[in-house]
Order: sequence, then structure tokens, then C-alpha cells
Amino acid sequence: MPIKYSDEFKRDSVALVLEQGMSQRQVCHDMGVSKSELQVCVREAEFQRRGVTPAAVRDLDVQRGQVQLLKRVRELEMENEILRRASAYLSQANLRVGFVSPK
Repeated sequence: MPIKYSDEFKRDSVALVLEQGMSQRQVCHDMGVSKSELQVCVREAEFQRRGVTPAAVRDLDVQRGQVQLLKRVRELEMENEILRRASAYLSQANLRVGFVSPK
């Protein structure tokens, strides 16, 4: 029989993964929750954070599409962060004292 976890327990577990950056394996071990249950909770929290209504359990095609969309959003966010850091680095490299640009 599956264990029913409280909403507060789920929120705490998800916060450890999403906000604290702990691995799901470590959270499962520390909190005594199954990996599949934690994955479901994390996925639902990501949907809610982005304002997407999770699909019904019976509609697997829609669920797969939502998961793919979340993966793509994460990829784009990472790309944006890399470009932002590269831009900041390159702008600092051009501001060095005594730097003379070639003509």
C-alpha cells in the first residue's frame, strides 16, 4: 500500500531538491521517500512554478509533451545563463586598465 505524505512533507522535500540543490538520491535517503514519489513531486512543483497545469494521469501523451517542454525550458535557461556570464566576462576583459585596442 502506498504511503500518503503530507503536503508540507512534499514541499520540504521538493525545496531541498530545487532550492538547496541536493540530489534526489540524497533527499530520498534522508527523508525516507521513494525516488519515484519524489520525482513526481518535483515535476509537479516545476509545473506549478511555471504556471502549467499538470496533465491527468490517464493522458500519457500530454504528460510526455509537458515533460519535454520542461526539459527544453531548462536547456534554454542554462543557455541564457551561459551567454549572460560570457557577455559579462567579455565586457570586463575589454575594460582592463591600459588596454589599447588594435587599429
